[in-house]
Amino acid sequence: MDTQFDPNNNIIKLCLRGMGMEDSGKPEDASLLFLKAWSEATDDFERFIAAYYVARHQKNISDKLKWLETSLQFALKLNDDTVKSAFPLLYLNIAKCYEELGDPDKAKKNYELSNSYKIAPSDKGPFYHGTKADLQVGDLLTAKGDSNYKPDLKMNHIYFTALINGARLAAALAKGEGSERVYIVEPTGKFENDPNVTDKKFPGNLTRSYRSQEPLKIVGEETEWVRQTPVELRLWREKLANNKGEIIN
Repeated sequence: MDTQFDPNNNIIKLCLRGMGMEDSGKPEDASLLFLKAWSEATDDFERFIAAYYVARHQKNISDKLKWLETSLQFALKLNDDTVKSAFPLLYLNIAKCYEELGDPDKAKKNYELSNSYKIAPSDKGPFYHGTKADLQVGDLLTAKGDSNYKPDLKMNHIYFTALINGARLAAALAKGEGSERVYIVEPTGKFENDPNVTDKKFPGNLTRSYRSQEPLKIVGEETEWVRQTPVELRLWREKLANNKGEIIN
């Protein structure tokens, strides 16, 4: 099974609203939204995410551990590239719970499991890169380009994703006057999870966003896809303009 992260999914939307309540200093409201997400979740992916957020609002360490282990069980059942990136964080948080509960053996075991999953991504793609540049099959995309999200920043990596919707959005937000293009790409060297999204809002790298210091080779182009509406684009640009976080370059 290949799970797709969809920002329009109702459970994802509830969790995002809950995170907004957390940011606004309203933990009780956040907790209610996460519990609502759990009660309305209909598949293993939704239950994995909802349980993770319910865990964050438990006052009791035993209850927190129970919810974290519930989240982990659904992630293990899925065991695909979308959720594998969440294993280090889940096992780490479970280890901390066992440590607080005075069980050093189980804490050690989970710390070790957390470390064992901190390896290079195993995602096989296909991978996509969104841009407004007019390129050909065989061309190489390289690092040191300008950031789409921060003026005057030269990027040390080239970014790509295994989710075509992410590449479509990147194409729409890219600088330049050309047409939006989504290229199918192959990494020519090692790549890593994009630290700008990994474990930031959601556990792991659910958007399957990656980066590499080695070039990406263009092997094809996606031509049939739905463009962002002007309203959607304006909302995304406003969201990016209000994002005060530092870009990990």
